[in-house]
Amino acid sequence: MSEMNDEDLLAQLGLEVFAEKAGGRTAVEERVIAGFEDILHFVETQGRIPVHGEGRDIFERLYAVRLDRLRAMESVHALLAPLDRFGLLATSADGPTEASEVSLDDEDLLAALGEAGEDDITQLRHVRSYDDRMAAEEMANRTRCDDFDRFKPLFERAEWELKSGDRKTLRFGRDGSVVVGDFFILAGQIAYVAEVGEVVRTPNGEANPRLRVIFSNGTESNLLQRSLQRALYKDDTGRRIISVEAGPLFGDVMEPDDIEHGTIYVLRSDSTVPFVAEHRELIHKIGITGGRIEARVANAENDPTYLMAKVEVVATYRLSNLNRTKLEKLFHRLFSVVQLEVEIPDRFGKAVRPREWFVVPLSAIDEAVTGIRDGSIADMVYDPREARLRPARG
Repeated sequence: MSEMNDEDLLAQLGLEVFAEKAGGRTAVEERVIAGFEDILHFVETQGRIPVHGEGRDIFERLYAVRLDRLRAMESVHALLAPLDRFGLLATSADGPTEASEVSLDDEDLLAALGEAGEDDITQLRHVRSYDDRMAAEEMANRTRCDDFDRFKPLFERAEWELKSGDRKTLRFGRDGSVVVGDFFILAGQIAYVAEVGEVVRTPNGEANPRLRVIFSNGTESNLLQRSLQRALYKDDTGRRIISVEAGPLFGDVMEPDDIEHGTIYVLRSDSTVPFVAEHRELIHKIGITGGRIEARVANAENDPTYLMAKVEVVATYRLSNLNRTKLEKLFHRLFSVVQLEVEIPDRFGKAVRPREWFVVPLSAIDEAVTGIRDGSIADMVYDPREARLRPARG
C-alpha cells in the first residue's frame, strides 16, 4: 500500500470543502466550527500549532491540513473569527505558537468529520478516540485537595455504609448519569462529585459541564462530565455507589423486632472525662425503648454504656409502630462521622469504648426525628462542618 500524503489522508478521513451559505448557522457551518475547535484544543494542550510531517501523529497531520484549508477559505473567516483567540487564521506556521489556558470541550475527531459505516475505511479501529485520550489525560491531572477535611466525613460514611450493607455498588453503564452528590469507585479510589462548574457545549449542542471530583486519597480533579463517564465505563472495576432501601421504619404490619409504641430518648452525661465535660452540651446518646426511660438509666453510674456516670434526659420523642433495630441502625449511620471516641474503665478496671454517643447538637437530632416522621431522612446526610442535616445530593 502506497504512503498517503497529507491531502490523501484528509480525503480518506472525509473532510469536505465547505461553501458559504447565507442566513442562520447551517449543519455545514457547525461542522466547520467543530473542526476548528479541534485545532484550538490541540494548540491549547500542546502549546503550538499543528504541523505537517509523516513522523507526526495522524491527528496532528489532519489538523495541519485542515488549518491550511481554513486559512485559504476566506468565506469562513467571519464565522470563525470570534473563536480565533490564538490568531490562527491570520498566522503562518512560523507565527506565534504559545497558547493561553482555555477550557474547551473535546469531541471524537471522526464524529466531528462525519459518521462512517462499520466497514468504512475512515474508521480508525486501533486508534483511541480523542475523548478516550482526553479522559485518560484528565484523570492523570489530579491535584491535592486543600479542603479535604470538609469531605473526609462523607468518604468515611460511604465506606462504613458499604461495609454495613447500607450501600452497594453497581456497574457503571455507558453515558450513565452523573450529578452532584454521587459516589463512584474509579481506579480503586472512591470518587465524590462535589461541584458543577462551567458548562461547555459539544458541537451538537449537548451540555458537558466541568465537575469538581474529590477522591478518597485526598486529591481532586476538574473533569469534564463526559471524561468521567468514559473513565468509569472503560474501567473494568468502575462502579456507582448507591444506597440500599432499608425498608419502612414504621408500618401497619408488626415484625418480630417492632414495638407498638416507643420512645426515642436523648441523654447527656455527667461524666468527668475531660473531653466529655468540656463538650457536655454537644455530646449525646440516642436510644430507643418501649418501656420507661427512668428504668433504663437507673444504674447509669455503674454502666459503661452510660460512661459510668449519671445522665440527664434532655429530649424524648414518642412514636408508634417502629422497628427498633432499623431505627437504631439509621441513627448510627446518620451520625457515624461524629461518633464519640473515648475509652473508660468499667467497674472492674477493664477498658471499654462505648459506641452509642455522638458529638452532635440537639437541634440536629430534632431534624433527624422530623425527617424520620416525614420520610425525608433517606435523602439526608449530617454535615459536621455546618452541624446540621442537608440533602445528600446538591
